[in-house]
Amino acid sequence: MNSTVTIFGEGLLSKYTSEILLNKYKVVQQKDLESPVSEDTSLILILDDAWNPKIYEKADEKLRIGTVPWLRACVSFGEGVIGPLVHPGQKGCIKCADFRRLMAGRERREMLEIDYQLVEGDGVSDDVWGTRTGLLQMAYLISAEVEKFMNGKETRLEERIFLLNMKTLKSSNHFFLPNPLCPICGELEDDTSDSAIISLEPSMKVSPTSYRSRSMDELKKVLVNDYLGQKTGFLNGKAFDLTTPFADVVVNLPLLQGDEGTAGRTLSYESSELTAILEGLERYCGLTPRGKKTVVHDSYNNVKDYAINPEIVGTHSNEQYALPRFPFKKFNPKRKIDWVWGYSFMKEEPILVPELLSYYSLGCGHGFVYETSNGCALGGSLEEAIFYGILEIVERDSFLMTWYAQLPLPRLDPKSAKDQELDLMIERMRLVGGYDLHLFNSTMENGIPSIVAIAKNRKEHGLNLICAAGAHLDPVRAVKSAVHELAGMMLTLDKKFEENYAKNMKMLLDNNLVKQMDDHGMLYGLRQAEERLKFLLDDNRPLKTFEEEFKWDTNHLDLTNDLKDILQVFKQLNLDVIVVDQTTPEIKRNGLSCVKVLIPGMLPMTFGNHLKRLNGLDRVLKVPVKLGYTKKPLKPEQLNPYPHPFP
Repeated sequence: MNSTVTIFGEGLLSKYTSEILLNKYKVVQQKDLESPVSEDTSLILILDDAWNPKIYEKADEKLRIGTVPWLRACVSFGEGVIGPLVHPGQKGCIKCADFRRLMAGRERREMLEIDYQLVEGDGVSDDVWGTRTGLLQMAYLISAEVEKFMNGKETRLEERIFLLNMKTLKSSNHFFLPNPLCPICGELEDDTSDSAIISLEPSMKVSPTSYRSRSMDELKKVLVNDYLGQKTGFLNGKAFDLTTPFADVVVNLPLLQGDEGTAGRTLSYESSELTAILEGLERYCGLTPRGKKTVVHDSYNNVKDYAINPEIVGTHSNEQYALPRFPFKKFNPKRKIDWVWGYSFMKEEPILVPELLSYYSLGCGHGFVYETSNGCALGGSLEEAIFYGILEIVERDSFLMTWYAQLPLPRLDPKSAKDQELDLMIERMRLVGGYDLHLFNSTMENGIPSIVAIAKNRKEHGLNLICAAGAHLDPVRAVKSAVHELAGMMLTLDKKFEENYAKNMKMLLDNNLVKQMDDHGMLYGLRQAEERLKFLLDDNRPLKTFEEEFKWDTNHLDLTNDLKDILQVFKQLNLDVIVVDQTTPEIKRNGLSCVKVLIPGMLPMTFGNHLKRLNGLDRVLKVPVKLGYTKKPLKPEQLNPYPHPFP
């Protein structure tokens, strides 16, 4: 191996590093990147006493087409940054590392703006914290990693960086993920119809009683290491909620518009942390296309031969669109919009889907409907992700169908599930949370076991009612999922509820004041709102057993066979299942998949009374009579006018 190290940059960091390395290697110092690189160079160092993004971007662009690896080090706002070590042609450049570092910081918007300004300008010459002692410490750290590299050993800077506190000289090593949207090394493939084709493959369950293709024991080896880190992490923080009846962990997904917490709720904090990470990954994948580049921009009229009609997914009413400052505009088939490729299991072929329906960055001012994360799911395989995406749609649809049609669902006896863990969960919820559980069978015409769960407060203070839902081929799993959701809201929201009591009372009198997601839960925390749920809470109906109510039978060892059974049911109901693959490179590296499932005709979950979507969705009028709840189809004016209680 060549023994020459070329150093670009001037200043004390360059000087100190050069002096240390000269004892073992030939060092060539260059003033700027325009200077030619010696042919015998093994490694290039780009060293700065300050932070100069313009130089690093130029280095990434120029050196990635060469053959020599490069390493950056600088001082950025009192923090020494060493790394990453970048190899030509590989993803994960300096710009990626800085992006992750800045996004994990609290002032990410301001810092990214500074980064942009420095790229456009001339950069800075020094950093006030760049003392001789600190820069010398950085030089020794750099030299140690250079020596490893020159001797053919693995360094600690492959997709990693060192951060050195220039005041305390405490250093730490941090992993970062390449940014798929990086303008330097991010190379997304075009979204094409061929890439959207889905051929279902076997996805064996981890055990006969599981509905997962990857175990948590397997995934925990990568989830924390690859995705959770305070300084450069894709997810940059976690918190344990010790208030709730069960183990609740929240991780933070840093976004430009703010921090977004995603929760994991299980019976152990370890599992909850891993579940929260998976929820964070799912949320990230669903925000905007990061796995494929959107290339179709056209009107529906021009692509309708191979696209879904956006209006079949349910739209807002003409009266809603006419409201002052309504954030969405009525769909115009002549207007050009972005489309992504999905796969229709009904037609068994690719189909174009509006990007605004496939990702849930709400598109206010540009979109035609309010779309949430409904149908987004992450799995250990593509088949698993599709399976759980469908179940989420079924869960939300059954809840909304119950609410709008005011269906007097069969009441369930939890004891009849004959599950000791569930019995203990319900008892703990009663003793620790102070809530009684009421369960109802909300299974619709598709036959997939679905649950509506209502927790009723036994105490004088706090939320009176909390509602949740669940859907799963195993009805006990559906109930446990709903119980975890209920428990996650117990005790934690009481203070907020009491502080906003006056606002909550106003919402009781004016439906249009229910505007945000949290408003729904706060409204039905009022004891005065309990009357609206009388159609469910009526105690005159006898308790039914799980054996009586749930008829779905499955004993497959391959999750794909369960998925095929579900797809066949929807095909018989003439309901298409459309899947958009949202998988990004960040999760693909660990064999995970993320999808958005759309089933036109099913009721989409929305929040804010002014944003509900029922126009064109006639199932809500027809299914009640099909299931025997009514004698004839409902009329639109018979639907429940109140905001739903899904929190």
